[in-house]
Amino acid sequence: GANNNKKIKSAQFPFPYQPYDIQERFMQALYNALDQGKVGIFESPTGTGKSLSLICGALSWLTDHEEKKKREAAALLQEGEAALSTSAAPPSNTSSSGEPDWITDFVQKKAERDLVSKLKEEERRTIRDDQKQRSPEEIKKDEAFKLLELSKEERTECAGDQEDEELVVAEYESEDESKGEDEEDEELVEEHVTKIYYCSRTHSQLAQFVHEVQKSPFSETTSVVALGSRQNLCINEEVRRLGSVQRINDRCLEMQKNKHEKRQHEDGAKRKRGPAKSVCPYSKASALQQMRDEILGSVHDIEHLLKLGRETHSCPYYAARLTIPPAQLVVLPYQMVLHEATRRAAGIQLKGQVVIIDEAHNLSDTLSCIHSAELTAAQLCRAHSQLRQYADRYRSRLKAKNLMYIKQILFVVEGLVRVLGGKVGQNPQSQSTQAGTEMHTINNFLFKAQIDNINLFKVLGGFVEKYAGSGVTLHAQSISSTDQQGAAETDKVLSVSPMMQVEGFFMALTNSNTDGRVVVHKQGVLSESSVKFLLLNPAVHFAQVLKECRAVIIAGGTMQPVSDFKQELLLSAGVEEERIAEFSCGHVIPPENILPLVLCSGPSGQELDFTFQNRDSPHMMDETGRILSNICNVVPGGVVCFFPSYEYSRRIISHWEAGGALARLANKKKIFQEPKKASQVEQVLNEFSRCIQRCAVDGGGLTGALLFSVVGGKMSEGINFSDDLGRCVVMVGMPYPNIKSPELQEKMSYLDKHLPHSQGRSPGQALIENLCMKAVNQSIGRAIRHRADYASIVLCDRRYSRPATLSKLPTWIKSRTNTHATFGPAFAALRKVRIDYTLEAYH
Repeated sequence: GANNNKKIKSAQFPFPYQPYDIQERFMQALYNALDQGKVGIFESPTGTGKSLSLICGALSWLTDHEEKKKREAAALLQEGEAALSTSAAPPSNTSSSGEPDWITDFVQKKAERDLVSKLKEEERRTIRDDQKQRSPEEIKKDEAFKLLELSKEERTECAGDQEDEELVVAEYESEDESKGEDEEDEELVEEHVTKIYYCSRTHSQLAQFVHEVQKSPFSETTSVVALGSRQNLCINEEVRRLGSVQRINDRCLEMQKNKHEKRQHEDGAKRKRGPAKSVCPYSKASALQQMRDEILGSVHDIEHLLKLGRETHSCPYYAARLTIPPAQLVVLPYQMVLHEATRRAAGIQLKGQVVIIDEAHNLSDTLSCIHSAELTAAQLCRAHSQLRQYADRYRSRLKAKNLMYIKQILFVVEGLVRVLGGKVGQNPQSQSTQAGTEMHTINNFLFKAQIDNINLFKVLGGFVEKYAGSGVTLHAQSISSTDQQGAAETDKVLSVSPMMQVEGFFMALTNSNTDGRVVVHKQGVLSESSVKFLLLNPAVHFAQVLKECRAVIIAGGTMQPVSDFKQELLLSAGVEEERIAEFSCGHVIPPENILPLVLCSGPSGQELDFTFQNRDSPHMMDETGRILSNICNVVPGGVVCFFPSYEYSRRIISHWEAGGALARLANKKKIFQEPKKASQVEQVLNEFSRCIQRCAVDGGGLTGALLFSVVGGKMSEGINFSDDLGRCVVMVGMPYPNIKSPELQEKMSYLDKHLPHSQGRSPGQALIENLCMKAVNQSIGRAIRHRADYASIVLCDRRYSRPATLSKLPTWIKSRTNTHATFGPAFAALRKVRIDYTLEAYH
């Protein structure tokens, strides 16, 4: 360990090919960050092989770490042997290696066992110390969590989904909610090996990552598991057909519960009367174990898991969960790591582990979204009537305590509807309310709804009893058998979704008063009004991850501006400045392959200033048309033009249509527009790229295609305009967020109150600027995707030339950016790019 900080030889990093210099540096920095237990912010532009660098750097560290642990265990073993030999009777002549094998074995096992129990004891002690330091409030909150275990992704995961043989769903009947010491021990039966949790935003990004692992030198030696939601992994057709995450979860948990009850009956308990309850055929313990071993045997993505599950007739969702403790690399979606209740439900333990969050440029927003919750008045009214009918129908079967909980929930729901200006029991569509938006702290909101005297933790506990105890889903079968409407009724009862949404909202209200706000949106008619919990302080939920993990790496293609990550997520969460490591690497492209320029004025000398006051002036719109026309004349292939909003793109395009500018553009490039529906994106992109390929071959009048897009829209993230698809990206104006939005104003004043001011600007102003530049960076970074790619980037607005603004561009673009006060020289530079490349093509 002495040479920890020395540069490690590059032989440390097995790689499928000769790595670029920046990949070497990336892996080196990553290795050091993991070794020293840092929180790292890693920026590596797309096209530089970031995934492979993450894999090879992190798994190299893990391999070395395991080796070191083995050596330590061996040293302990020697001490053990030495101790044995001194205490043994007459000194034996045989050297330590001369011992009979079984003795060596026994000593080794004993040393390993001692080590394990020592570690366990330490872990238990830390848990106990943590418990001692916590306030009664926190402990109470924790118990509510234990009961609850719910999240957006897995609203109804149950606390007790323990990773034991039978995958039993906990019975919540037990009065005592807190666990005893012995049960705590049970959970530790399967050791969690040191592992790396890798998470990303979308399932396709995760699948891509798994394929990179398969190509890496570590695919043979590393045990990898990909996790997903039940919706992604269920192979029971009857359950899959239910469609929504919510209903799939409900049905699955119900079947698990039935299985558990059936087992209890078979153990000789009295059999209850009533129809047989269905059990999932894919959850046999032996099949799950077998599939678990298969998963550990080689690297599978989600598609593979589904195939494997169908072949072995076992559930991929539960088999994958069984794989977590022994797996070394766990690949999973954001929520499963970042949302505490989901983590617990999935059996993910972060203590001392490494977490890598990729595509993390929107981490603050992601955290806020995962922990925010919204309810419409229509959902509230539906929940109220469902629950009331349920209580009336089963009054005779419900325990007094459960009836009391139901009454409390009804009371709270009535309060929420009252705040929205309506009454329960009448049709929400026909109730009119005064339009307007109100902002409340949690306490004020509870007071206004007249529910401030109700203990939400207790109510949440009651919720779980109601559903998992003697609850709705339990009676679903008996209802369908006795009711004439049969299936329809079961369906209604099984989609307890509005109740789950209410539960999620209650959960959000248990955040601390200062960390969030409740937004009441009244829309003039009750059914469209809604109440939303808005998390203002994402650091509070991220803090747990940072505290438990050995190291956390936040990685992305563009992490600029880094300042707000550090301030809002890390320093606010209590991370010391010295624990933060920053790494930013350049691009693998030669510097001359990219030409970023700031345009301060257009061809006719009109100053470019797309502020809210100026951007609608006809002069501005005409000048923008001229700039595009000039660009389309000299740039081959595809030009992508980003507007700051849908509204502005609509306005400027119709202005061009009326004035003939659009027709002039269409003479040079075929024009495409970003579609309104996400489902049509694929088709528009295909036509755009086919058109460009055709023009490249045909020559003729058209030189390619022009795509009108919107910043933050469907085309600005996750889509690559590589090669001819994006030879020039034009950014019209600065995409500042809508400052009038009450949510944003609330966030700004929250930051102004809680964060330090820097460089004479308030944190609220900095947030606006950062949101704008993040959006710009996401959009312009899409044009250069690999080493041989080239593109120009034209930022149309004089405000881009301000030093503070320029400093927030990605490092590799910033250093190449030139500002042009007049159009002539900028245009000359753009033409030159084309000439240089045409010449190169001829050679």
